[in-house]
Amino acid sequence: METADMYISGVGSYVPATVGVDDAVAAGRYTAEEVELHGLVSVAVAGDVPAPEMALRAARTAVARSGRSPTELDLLLYTSTWHQGPEGWPPQSYVQRHLVGDGVLSTQLKQGCNGMFTALELAASYLRGGHLAALLVTADNYGTPLVDRWRMLPGAVAGDAASAVVLDTEAGFARLASVCTASVSQAEEMHRCAEPLFPPGVTEGRTVDFAAHNDVFRRRAVVEGDGTGVLVTLDERMAEVIDRALSEAGIKAGDVTRVACMNTSQEIADQICEHRLGIPASRSTWEFGRTLGHCGASDQIVALEHLVRGGELGPGDHLLMFAYGPGVTISAAVVEILESPVWSRTRGGDA
Repeated sequence: METADMYISGVGSYVPATVGVDDAVAAGRYTAEEVELHGLVSVAVAGDVPAPEMALRAARTAVARSGRSPTELDLLLYTSTWHQGPEGWPPQSYVQRHLVGDGVLSTQLKQGCNGMFTALELAASYLRGGHLAALLVTADNYGTPLVDRWRMLPGAVAGDAASAVVLDTEAGFARLASVCTASVSQAEEMHRCAEPLFPPGVTEGRTVDFAAHNDVFRRRAVVEGDGTGVLVTLDERMAEVIDRALSEAGIKAGDVTRVACMNTSQEIADQICEHRLGIPASRSTWEFGRTLGHCGASDQIVALEHLVRGGELGPGDHLLMFAYGPGVTISAAVVEILESPVWSRTRGGDA
């Protein structure tokens, strides 16, 4: 989706203190072998801070930095990957009540770890209908009984964080040059393999282990022979999505300044940067991400804020963002930095 007329006027995040992987190894929660294999050093842990409260804090920062009043917003999209509060309760209403008020359309998206990409696409389409700006927010706290953050994901540790973006029809510090998503529905078993659809696992207190599901799915694909075609399709679709995002942004891989992938194993970041794009892995945000863990749908937006605030992205630079989620859905987006915002030049990065 070409989005040359869409801008990012504000961005914000809430990232709690981190816990070192060495502490987890000492406690028997993580293994020294996994430390060696994946290269992760710490993970953000929010304790008992609720995800919607983290979302509100990130959203307040993003709106303040955008220069817009909350009353100027026309849309609120809230995305997440994990439980947010009482079942049947919509977390976007918490942000709406405490920040943007009732004069906006607000809804929740459930699109997994690339939910912010879907939010960007939907918001861009909505804003073209004569609206001014949209607030997109995501948050997750995995410190709950039904998941073990240290073993939940293949090649990753689940980190807690929130992030927010104000997508604007008027000039901001960055331009959303493109955003693209594709699906590989024949791989939908990857995140549910061997688990029944009913009754839902959460109603029976079953723990979530995506790593185990992924292992079963891949073993079946190899044993069944033709199942490996799904794995090939996933790789091909990833390449197609990245190529389309670059093409619609009007740039080539060599024009990419930095790459923000999901905060997982170094091997995955290297595969995308060096083997797919042909650019040095040092341009990825992996060194930063390895200190936070995989923070649901926040990885790329937290990285964007970090790079701009630290001066690692400046006017004329391009950030390629990439993610995939259950379904399987694969997304990519290109952000062009237009100027260094005031908050990147102030101490502490405040608005």
